Amino acid sequence: MKEKILQTLRDLRAYAVSKKVDASFTYHEEDSYLMRFANSSISLNTNEHLIRLEITAYQDRQKATYELITNLDAMDEMKRGVDTAAEMVKHAMPVNYQPTMPHFTQTFADDSAYDPAMASMTSAERLAYFNEATKGLETGEIKMSGIFSSGVNTLAQINTFSEHTQYFITTDAQISIVLAHATLKWEIQAEQSAQKKSELDPKPLYRDLAYLLHHYTHDPSIQLPVGTYDIVFGPAAIAEFVGPLNFIAFDGGLLKRGYSFLTEEQVGKKVLSDKFTLTDDPTRPQTFPFQRDFMGMERRPYPLFEKGVFKGFVWSQDDADEFGAKPTGHEVMHKSLVLNTGEESVSTLQELVESKRDNDILYFPFLHYINYVNPSKGLITGSSRFGALLLKKDGSVVIPFNVRITQSLLDLFGDKVAWMSKSQTVYNTSMSYGSRNPTALVIPTFMRVNGIEISHSNPSF
Repeated sequence: MKEKILQTLRDLRAYAVSKKVDASFTYHEEDSYLMRFANSSISLNTNEHLIRLEITAYQDRQKATYELITNLDAMDEMKRGVDTAAEMVKHAMPVNYQPTMPHFTQTFADDSAYDPAMASMTSAERLAYFNEATKGLETGEIKMSGIFSSGVNTLAQINTFSEHTQYFITTDAQISIVLAHATLKWEIQAEQSAQKKSELDPKPLYRDLAYLLHHYTHDPSIQLPVGTYDIVFGPAAIAEFVGPLNFIAFDGGLLKRGYSFLTEEQVGKKVLSDKFTLTDDPTRPQTFPFQRDFMGMERRPYPLFEKGVFKGFVWSQDDADEFGAKPTGHEVMHKSLVLNTGEESVSTLQELVESKRDNDILYFPFLHYINYVNPSKGLITGSSRFGALLLKKDGSVVIPFNVRITQSLLDLFGDKVAWMSKSQTVYNTSMSYGSRNPTALVIPTFMRVNGIEISHSNPSF
């Protein structure tokens, strides 16, 4: 199949050359499988196979992109797509800079993040996973819902500058399981990300769900007073804080457009906690990486923050063209963000709850309805959900109703950081809309941040 895909692209390239059209081609194929649960039953079990072809035509300072959903046997249809893009570019509004067209100097193929066993998983295996992860936890009042999403993602590229091609193929899985009380309205959740089938393990999900379920059915619930708390964030919450850094921190194009809370003068200076080291690391297969960007540039581990020191902005090719910067190999569908771990020896929720503490600690596993309040100041907001706990100084546990924090990322990742765990978690942030783009971050399992203000507190779940 790989050779058929690449030969199709070579044939399209030859057609564009014969028509004297400067063009680049991106082929995206996905095999997606989704099993969805609601009210402790399968509500949807479906799959889809889609092929998208994106054709971008260039003409001096003009460019135009035409995309079609097609198949490998529809060569005439794809050639008409080339004709359409060629006609569109004639009428495109010129930009005030010279766009760079992709130019591959060598052929590259990467299947290191592809697992045949994951690609061939059956519906029976997905169901068995869910059954093991929730065995004995459901009751008449407590119902299970969730998703098991998995698939194969294939991307191939060529352009009219040369016959060199790029080819990437990955497999991925994202699992999310929620137990919800029909009357009390609380919800607890556990998740897992996997790049290969051998990484799928329902036991940790069962462990965390059973542990949270015990506390949520036996411990009292309260409305927390607003004020300042020391908070331990779980992996989902940490990932939700790291994610916005893609947009309002180190993106050079967004800096120039006024959306970053960092400045060019801060490059090389300490702006976050010395416990904070963040890297874009395409050598980590758990992040479904691109080891070449879509311009053909080799991607290596790229430091973003090192012990709190800001190392520099990243530049996609188009933003680099527009603002006169040097591209950094970030013309990709997603980055491969890795946040270094710390020194705290706590790797499970039970270990966290049973650890000694000198004051009350709020455990904040998930963020819900996260949004940007003021991007230029790094100010974001989000509410707790899916299993928050108040860990009392005396060793007892209380279940807090949902609370909201509104805080700057400069504080959340700044000198308020008390510790990060030694243990590491892969957290999946893939979206289920649009073309398949499996995305995951590698982060510490827990992070404690002191002195975070709770701005709102709900009187119920």
